[in-house]
Amino acid sequence: MADAYRFHGGTGSYYQQFNPRHIPGRPGSPASSGRIGAFNTDTPSPSRSPGPQSPAQYSMYNHTNAHSSQAMLNGAGHQRYNLQMGLNKPSFNSHQTHQPHTGQQQHHGEHAAHSTHPTNYVSHQHNQSGGGGLNNAANHFTPSHMQNGTPVNYNNPPKQGGDHWHKQMELHRMEREMTTTHPHARNASSASKSVLPSAGNAFNKEGEREERYRPGGWPTEQVDEEQTWSELDLGGSNLRILAAPLFKYTFLTRLHVNNNKLQHIPETIGKLRNLVHLDFSLNEISVLPPQLGMLTNLRELLLFDNLLEDLPCELGNLYQLEMLGIEGNPLNEELKSIIVEEDTATLITHLRENAPGPPDIVDRPWVVIDDTPVAEKDKFSVVTFNILCDKSATQAAFGYTPSNALNWDTRKKMILAELAERDGDVVCLQEIDQENFHNYFREALAHYGYKGIFFPRGRSKTMSEFQQRTVDGCAIFYKNSRYVVLDKQLIDFKNIAINRPDMKADHDVFNRVMIRDNIGVAIFLEDRKTGTRLIVATTHLFWDEAFRDVKLVQVAILMEEITHLAQRWANVPAVPEKDKAVFRFTNGDSLDDEDDKEVVIENPIPSMEYAKGTDIPFVLCGDFNSKPDSGVYQLITQGEIPGIHQDLGQYKYGKFTRDGMNHPFALKSAYSHIGELPFTNYTSNFRGVIDYITYSINSLGVIGLLGEVDPEYLERVPGFPNQHFPSDHLALQSEFVVKRPKEKKITQVDFGPQKGRH
Repeated sequence: MADAYRFHGGTGSYYQQFNPRHIPGRPGSPASSGRIGAFNTDTPSPSRSPGPQSPAQYSMYNHTNAHSSQAMLNGAGHQRYNLQMGLNKPSFNSHQTHQPHTGQQQHHGEHAAHSTHPTNYVSHQHNQSGGGGLNNAANHFTPSHMQNGTPVNYNNPPKQGGDHWHKQMELHRMEREMTTTHPHARNASSASKSVLPSAGNAFNKEGEREERYRPGGWPTEQVDEEQTWSELDLGGSNLRILAAPLFKYTFLTRLHVNNNKLQHIPETIGKLRNLVHLDFSLNEISVLPPQLGMLTNLRELLLFDNLLEDLPCELGNLYQLEMLGIEGNPLNEELKSIIVEEDTATLITHLRENAPGPPDIVDRPWVVIDDTPVAEKDKFSVVTFNILCDKSATQAAFGYTPSNALNWDTRKKMILAELAERDGDVVCLQEIDQENFHNYFREALAHYGYKGIFFPRGRSKTMSEFQQRTVDGCAIFYKNSRYVVLDKQLIDFKNIAINRPDMKADHDVFNRVMIRDNIGVAIFLEDRKTGTRLIVATTHLFWDEAFRDVKLVQVAILMEEITHLAQRWANVPAVPEKDKAVFRFTNGDSLDDEDDKEVVIENPIPSMEYAKGTDIPFVLCGDFNSKPDSGVYQLITQGEIPGIHQDLGQYKYGKFTRDGMNHPFALKSAYSHIGELPFTNYTSNFRGVIDYITYSINSLGVIGLLGEVDPEYLERVPGFPNQHFPSDHLALQSEFVVKRPKEKKITQVDFGPQKGRH
């Protein structure tokens, strides 16, 4: 945002949000313009010094000379801009009749001290210094009508509706006055020449917004650090069509296409997902594309003076929108009355809650990796799924999701239905809370033949029994008809870290790792029919990208603990045949003996023996909150990383940073066979791969995977969860085949013709 309107080689600076306070004044404008509602009539000129009561930091043009080259006019340089100014052209003569307020005129300093307009729009300035006045009006308007036939009325509107509507009417009036070519860029340059830079900028609304929590929590688009501009002004250029290359500028945060002759907005507008401000006012647009609903970062969407009669329900996705400018459109009264009487947020909520939902979805395909015939007994599948616990699924975090789709009673049934459809032999769940494990999933999945284990996060140890119910953790369910549990273990990262002798002297362990209560869970299974043993582990690492070092330490501890467990489990004795009988319950997961029905396995195969822990088939899966280029992924799949890895930064973690991190397993991501999925986590501000299923390549092979979501479906869906996907994460599934140890063949040496010579 700070790079908006950059002029290369220039000296002027432009405040990151356009403020019509700095519209070049029209000759003869009176000092009062009849402000409406909360807008003050005594708007200060940028050329004036702050009043005696004005804080120095109020100045909106406060960048130092080192950062003052901040203006961009369609990507052109400063020299070219000077040729386009048209300083000697006649100024636009306004038809507006200004009426002063009946209230008191406030002093400039008092006005500055109390200005808190949410949209950062105030009034036009009265002292012009740049010479770029509002001109060429005849190219766009007749005295009484707009270019699309909308009557021009510069008189103040009646005081109907609330403050929000009054602010909209003020914006509407100012949009009609901006009739020059590239008006925002011109105003930016004019204002920057007349304002002295100050020490700081305290009027930065974007910076003051509290950051919304997001699982995964980092931006969708990684903007190039060398990108010097992020705002584009195409206003007043008589455009009839927008060229396709425009929509490749995904770094744009502000786009002005006002005062043109556009009749159509391309559907590719949905690609500009970083936009915060979008202005299509004063055009001839009659229909809005549903893809506008993909722009969930929008704060301002201005559509003044078009031909809109209706709004697409997809605008309900714009949960951060603060101003929807719709005045000057023949909009149906039902929608208009909502915004007039209430505000933009109420209208967006109405559209979202009454939307019919996204289009029907195509089932995710099954991808065959290896079609070599394999005995059914040697195949098994694993599902991993972060189900998004109820307490994290708030409207503040997922404002684009209708309340009915965010409701836990709805989502938990969808989760259960998906797990039943996937029918995995082993199911690993993250973000499942204690209450729902015991009171819903444990019993519900028992009807599909599953039993499960669950461990909550470490914080539950300090809570009362009632408070523990909402603490989430990790669970592993397994088909009881196939597996018998030999052991299960909780891996508590923070407790293990603070008790390591090599880390006790490092303060980073206490300041960064100890305060995160993430866990891992490991289970040791034996196949009742084949005797094959299997280690399955799952985890949910810390989410914040700023704590890459913590995630790396957590996974290093996880691998270290599993290494010790695997070596111990390699020595577990064979399971007696009588213990391989299967108990099925006719009443869910009941423990009532009279409902038990015993099924005996005929001729069970003896338990397999393993010389060392790394020989045991091993599957590690979960939500690692780390991308494929992270140290976490590298450590898991490559087996080691140095102690000076960039993800560790300058933090110290005992032996891990002194000697590096490693583990003895040969692991590979199952989805690496298809280059990973396009994403596993999808929200309005993040889309990427952070969930994985990894496996030991020496003992297991991948034969099939659950594929990606239909790309066409995603073109109108800004994020999950929704009516088709109950979580912001995708369920992953991989089918494996167990590699049998190769039998050693005894061969006799043949000496040929010399045989028996002696």
